[in-house]
Amino acid sequence: MGRHRSDPRGLARILIAALAVAAALALLIGGGVALVNAVTGEPEKTGPSSAGTPPVKDTPSADITKTQATVVPLVIRVTGQATNVLVQVAGTRGKILTKGTLNSGETRQYEVAPLQVVAANGGALQVVIYGELQPAKPEGRRATWFVNARD
Repeated sequence: MGRHRSDPRGLARILIAALAVAAALALLIGGGVALVNAVTGEPEKTGPSSAGTPPVKDTPSADITKTQATVVPLVIRVTGQATNVLVQVAGTRGKILTKGTLNSGETRQYEVAPLQVVAANGGALQVVIYGELQPAKPEGRRATWFVNARD
């Protein structure tokens, strides 16, 4: 009877397979982190801006009814917990101005109209349309607002 030795090529194959599994796991974890950040993070502002569309302003004011709200079509402020908000120019293919989570205390002004606003938690928002504070929506329920264009 002869001696039994382990095959060195067999150990190399096991090592290569283990490295491939580790690389695949690293790619899956990195992709998952990127996906979560893309869904919950701030929207990128690197895209081209369309001419004639004024920028959205973030106004950290305590009383939004006194911050140029009489000349601005829409001012929204998160007074409750953070909520997902979609603000887009009204129409079938309206440009999206805001899409994402707005944090408590955050204020946004929009200088264009007509607009459509949808909030996941309408009770978390204070909405002023052309200087008029809108009635509060129920807490925890989806809410929508429409801002007409003024002549």
